[in-house]
Amino acid sequence: MLERQRRAFLAEGPPSAAVRRNRIDRLMALLLDNSDAFIDAMAADYGTRSKAASLFTEIVGIISVVEHTRSHVAHWMRPTKLMRAARMSGLRAEVQPTPLGIVGIIGPWNFPVNLVVLPASAAFAAGNRVMIKMSEITAHTAELMKATAPKYFDAAELDVVTGGPEVAAAFSALPFDHLFFTGSPSVGALVQRAAAQNLVPVTLELGGKNPVVVAPGADVRRSATRIARGRMVNGGQVCVCPDYVLVPNDRIAAFVDAARETLHGMFPRIVTNDDYCSSVNQANFDRVVGLIEDARAHGAHVETIAPEGESLPDRATRKIGPTIVCGIDDRMKIAHEEIFGPVLTVQGYSRLDGAIDYINQRPAPLVAYWYGPDDDDFRTFVRNTRSGGVARNDFAAQMIPSAAPFGGVGRSGMGAYHGKAGFDTFSHYRTVVGNDLPFSITGTAAPPFGLPLRLGASAAMRIARMRTRRRLERGARGMPEI
Repeated sequence: MLERQRRAFLAEGPPSAAVRRNRIDRLMALLLDNSDAFIDAMAADYGTRSKAASLFTEIVGIISVVEHTRSHVAHWMRPTKLMRAARMSGLRAEVQPTPLGIVGIIGPWNFPVNLVVLPASAAFAAGNRVMIKMSEITAHTAELMKATAPKYFDAAELDVVTGGPEVAAAFSALPFDHLFFTGSPSVGALVQRAAAQNLVPVTLELGGKNPVVVAPGADVRRSATRIARGRMVNGGQVCVCPDYVLVPNDRIAAFVDAARETLHGMFPRIVTNDDYCSSVNQANFDRVVGLIEDARAHGAHVETIAPEGESLPDRATRKIGPTIVCGIDDRMKIAHEEIFGPVLTVQGYSRLDGAIDYINQRPAPLVAYWYGPDDDDFRTFVRNTRSGGVARNDFAAQMIPSAAPFGGVGRSGMGAYHGKAGFDTFSHYRTVVGNDLPFSITGTAAPPFGLPLRLGASAAMRIARMRTRRRLERGARGMPEI
């Protein structure tokens, strides 16, 4: 499959803007023409997953990002001219964005359509061909994508692979020109290790424990409502979900009361509620329940928000009730492991710098949340924490602008996409310089080295030393640099 795409890529060369836009259009047609089938497949994979939620998050929610990419393809393809003044004398230089070649995309199970279509659209915009490895956990969706793609694409443009972990391992070890992975940090490390054998560059979109700081000046009730609702998107199985909340000590009770009321109002029933998302499989159900029970066993206060008459968690439907956990400490697994379920932990803080220190003692998250005004405290929070993005007063607000790059940092990932960042990720910026002057500029680097060259080098060094010394002296006197 890879060799077929590589032969076609080399035979065609870098595609035109029209071809790139056409591939993006066919990718969107694949998704839009078959939206009902994909939504049904995802519902079958989860057991219970809201069809309205799948429509919004998997299809409608990505349209603006793809349209933004499509509309800018021709502009992003243009070479950047350098040294314009020298062109008249015969020295021409430019940087050309060129396709990498064949891009491998390994998709996750939590948004099995969204998170392969978005990177594929960026790879097409950059002029590449694409191979997708769908998640085996959402098998119905994977098989549907594999069966549907040939109706819209030649296999030399886009090909889809299905199969279990052994197929994923083989896929990761292929000599792609770029490998894009979305998933957990532990699996991401395996993907990066496999790719390294062929020196394949990787983009890793990973997860993490996303912190939320409720500011001293925040509206606690409004904050708790929004945070609780954000935690329940896709049953909490979202890499940008709020994971733990830091609340001023004297406002914890008010926060928990408001969150509890919100969750009760959202879900008057759960077990028979088609809008309440199940854990994707038994393994994730057992893992999340295990985190809750471990916290309880170590003394945490655990409150399950269950409708009257329902017993949760319910193993038959793989539904875990919304759960609020207080009194967390470092002995508990839930303090360290990404929850990826409908569970919110709440902790207190007395000073903002203490909350910031707590966050900074842990791996950098994919997103850091702040609920409160845009004031000096917020600017301190942004300046002194490290995360893939920052969102204030709303769930996943950092993803609202279609042009904004999306990606993690440190353990939450490397590289970014969405907007031009995606085009850049899947492009090689190639410098092209031509010299039509009657002499060689760089030939002076070869011997023999005459007196004019030596005098010129000595003068350049003297000027550079004086300039650097003046800057350091101005800095020492607290004066602005020139």
